[in-house]
Amino acid sequence: MNEVFTASRFKDMVAPDEVMFSEKGVTLKVNKMIGGTENFVFYGDISGVEIESGLLFATIHIIPRARPEIIIEGFTKADAKKIKQLILERV
Repeated sequence: MNEVFTASRFKDMVAPDEVMFSEKGVTLKVNKMIGGTENFVFYGDISGVEIESGLLFATIHIIPRARPEIIIEGFTKADAKKIKQLILERV
């Protein structure tokens, strides 16, 4: 199953963040106007997922075991809940 979630273009028109699921782990693309980062985390290495909800959008905090947390922003609340659910089902 290869699902992809893209943050709202309303929040960031040029470079929205992305979450891509694969069989072994999740890829988190944090895009910036110039550059950005791409992190791959195995499901077994994730110790937690937290959602910070605003009025319209949510920020997702992925907490890997031996690395600093990864923050992805601009997702709808429904997408954030679905992303968290999919990650926790596989951990």
